[in-house]
Amino acid sequence: MTTMISLRRARVRYGPLEALHGVTLAAPGPGLTVLLGRNGSGRTTALRALAGTVPLSGGAVVWDGADVTRMPAHERARRGLCLVPERQAVFGSLTVRENLELTAPAYDSALDAYPQLEPLLARRAGTLSGGEQRMLALSRALLARARVVLVDEPAQGMSPTVAARTYELLSALHACVVVAEQRLPPVLHGRPALVYELRRGAVVFSGEASEPRPSG
Repeated sequence: MTTMISLRRARVRYGPLEALHGVTLAAPGPGLTVLLGRNGSGRTTALRALAGTVPLSGGAVVWDGADVTRMPAHERARRGLCLVPERQAVFGSLTVRENLELTAPAYDSALDAYPQLEPLLARRAGTLSGGEQRMLALSRALLARARVVLVDEPAQGMSPTVAARTYELLSALHACVVVAEQRLPPVLHGRPALVYELRRGAVVFSGEASEPRPSG
């Protein structure tokens, strides 16, 4: 595996507050990278920085060896980067079928991944439960066949069985996959995954999922 996308001494400010304090991390491709941290740790901001939806106040974003710090988010998406945010990840006024068709006219593989969506195809996405919306958002990401997939809390609202299925799908992608979670999902214990733990906008641990992490 080689590094596909990385942050190098990245800093992000929201007004007077600095959310990332010189964060450096590198995500391999293909492979799964997990950004761990409590609310306010900077994990979501790190995802947004990689996607280009928040600007850096310092440092760089490097993709395939090229500095893309100034590349706008829509251009990164056009080149194969897909971001699934924690909220507003689907078009609520459109049906499930219309959401899928926006990504790919042929969406059978999405229903193979999440058969629970098939009876919901005619429903408006905004009426789905939180877990159902996450399945729909992840289905769209799977259909996109992106080279870099960034997902904020992919299994939020899902049952343990569906959450395990979700991580199986993400781990099987031939892509650089970066997810943000508050805790390491049980399904990843003992599986190959690179982990970065963030606290207060800084990396406090980096290593394999099987390695012990600092407490506190």
